[in-house]
Amino acid sequence: MLRQMAASVACVAAICLTCPLPNMAQGTQADYARADYIKEQVKDKILYAPDRFQWMEKEPRFWYLTQTPRGKEYMLVDAVKHSRQPAFDQAKLAAALTTATSKKVDPYALPFLNITYTDGGNAIEFTSGDIVWRYEPATAKLTEKSKVPVSQVAARYWGDGQDDMSSRPIKSPDGKWSAYIKNYNVYVQSADKKEEYPLSFDGSEGEYYAAYIAWSPDSKKLAVNRVRPNKPHLVYLIESSPADQFQPKLHTRNYLKPGDALPQKQPVLFDVVSRKQFTIDPSLIANQYSLSNPVWRKDSRGFTVEYNQRGHQVFKVIEVSGNGSPKELIGEQSKTFFEYSGKKFRYDVEDGKEIIWMSERDGWNHLYLYDGTTGKVKNQVTNGEWVVRNVVKVDEKNRTIFFAASGREAGQDPYLVQYFRVGFDGKGLVALTPENGNHLASFSDDYTYLVDSWSRIDQPAVTVLKSAVDGKVIMELEKSDIRGLLATGWKMPEVFTSKGRDGKTDIWGMIIRPANFDPGKTYPVIEYIYAGPQSAFVPKSFATDSRGDLHQLVELGFIVVQIDGMGTSNRSKAFHDVCYQNLKDGGFPDRILWMKAAAKKYPYMDLSRVGIFGNSAGGQNSAGALLFHPDFYKVAVSSSGCHDNRMDKMWWNELWMGYPIGPQYEASSNVTNAHKLKGQLLLILGELDDNVDPSSSMQLMNALIKSNKHYDFLMVPGMGHSMGGDYGEHKRRDFFVKHLIGVDPPEWPGQERISQK
Repeated sequence: MLRQMAASVACVAAICLTCPLPNMAQGTQADYARADYIKEQVKDKILYAPDRFQWMEKEPRFWYLTQTPRGKEYMLVDAVKHSRQPAFDQAKLAAALTTATSKKVDPYALPFLNITYTDGGNAIEFTSGDIVWRYEPATAKLTEKSKVPVSQVAARYWGDGQDDMSSRPIKSPDGKWSAYIKNYNVYVQSADKKEEYPLSFDGSEGEYYAAYIAWSPDSKKLAVNRVRPNKPHLVYLIESSPADQFQPKLHTRNYLKPGDALPQKQPVLFDVVSRKQFTIDPSLIANQYSLSNPVWRKDSRGFTVEYNQRGHQVFKVIEVSGNGSPKELIGEQSKTFFEYSGKKFRYDVEDGKEIIWMSERDGWNHLYLYDGTTGKVKNQVTNGEWVVRNVVKVDEKNRTIFFAASGREAGQDPYLVQYFRVGFDGKGLVALTPENGNHLASFSDDYTYLVDSWSRIDQPAVTVLKSAVDGKVIMELEKSDIRGLLATGWKMPEVFTSKGRDGKTDIWGMIIRPANFDPGKTYPVIEYIYAGPQSAFVPKSFATDSRGDLHQLVELGFIVVQIDGMGTSNRSKAFHDVCYQNLKDGGFPDRILWMKAAAKKYPYMDLSRVGIFGNSAGGQNSAGALLFHPDFYKVAVSSSGCHDNRMDKMWWNELWMGYPIGPQYEASSNVTNAHKLKGQLLLILGELDDNVDPSSSMQLMNALIKSNKHYDFLMVPGMGHSMGGDYGEHKRRDFFVKHLIGVDPPEWPGQERISQK
């Protein structure tokens, strides 16, 4: 029965793809079948588009993995010889692995992705299952090298701010002493263990010395943070249906929220020989959000710490001398926020003689060169109305910086990532990847060569080998073939821009249409939203899939759009600052104008029927659309939403919403504004969401009930922070079909609809 059903679904999908009927209804069983068909059929249909490159250590050779008509193939490139060939005989390796494991191995679906060249390139190692294998291509010899050690599951960070009070001995660089924490204080012991003495006497359970101990390179001094701890904030999660027992389980997480107390740290310097203790002026580091561990200068003249003031508007790099005297080297102050979580970069040149620093102080994210002695800016390394995205390499010897940036090339999408090289003095800027696309670069160890793979959502990938000196192409490696992809009926997205709320700034987004698109019909519009200020989110590289299964959703009879409005990152500081203390803004004024401009150009976009959905911050945004913009948005599906920023993780919310907690939090709260709800709302929540406290959604539901507002709700047992999994995806599709298209969704497999008489 299931096989017959699958066959009929495939048949229906094939008919829908080859013979679209202009007058066919939307939201039908055939549309659902086509959505599932395309989701399965587009897999591995993009050929010759590698995205995994690995240079050999200290060699001008690299391998990459690419999809070909046969399957996954490994290629080896010699940058000097300009040669490209199979990395090894995959059929021979598969045969050897089949023999060794007694399991059939497909040569072009090998059970591993990464390989490591050893013995000067004469052998490769890879991990398959729980075994590390060694293979010699010349002889086809395969041997089991070792078992994979059982990995220890890393404890997830919940922002508890606690420092470990236990300590293992830390040896001095000269090996003569060990330092450790004992009874909350700092102790040292001679290597022969004949001598032990405390360096501090003021440690206690209420104010202890942290376990991180930093020896000076000359072994004469120690730097340690003394910590006044904070009170934990526990979040409780109930796992209703655990797999290993019948009764539910209670889980707890230490999860700090906005306004909670934070630990306060005090750097303390100890002279091991004289046993003197130096404490720096605490007023320099008062009201901390965070204080980094001490890092010594190589010549032992002092150490540095980085201080982030609570509220994220003041950030300092402080150097403490060998006698405990502090000096501010770098200071950042902002009326809104210093974006330490994604835009902070510091590199100390020649042991701190100079410092390369990233800042938005001129309104755009750029690099600056500081004098490390005076703390004065020597020069601005990069400048202009574009942004540095990240630093790839600082070459001290040649005084050169390799970095990624976006928005510099005129006439291109300002979000496209491209690579550049520039001198410390800001001169000699070279665009290494100026082609109009989103670039992924992989550099050789000596930064002589780079592999450049670039694409756009409407331009399949091109992969080339280039010179990292001048950006000239040395050889073409691959050019994507998408003919098989297009044969499935999959439609390429369209890049679309319009002016934002200020009438000047370009807002960028994309439009996705169904396989059986008919411009003579009208289509409801669904926006997939995530307006978290930490980045920008509209895809920029060519791909078949996207978070939220957008290419499948359109097949039910929708136009789906995704937009980066003001308040998100990777543009100017002013563009980003729109979010400050106002997350409910969500860029909605820009998004609405963008869709109106698109509908003016494409009248088949029906803006009387607009839906929206998102997850996490996007869950907050999508529910907020029906509270703050109900005249435009009519239907929303909100998953794992942070519906009140006082209920979510501290760092994210205090960064964007400010500190101390004030009326701005309530103004942006979906819970406080629940009485404004208009339209149809579906809330989806995993009971084990440990990213956003599930009570955030529960409090929204409580407020909706008290306001006598209708809403729908799906709780998924055992699920964490997510959009609801496959079940939630199906419910979301049905919700949009019912409320935007106005038809009852087709029955689910195995479901019989009860007829009403």
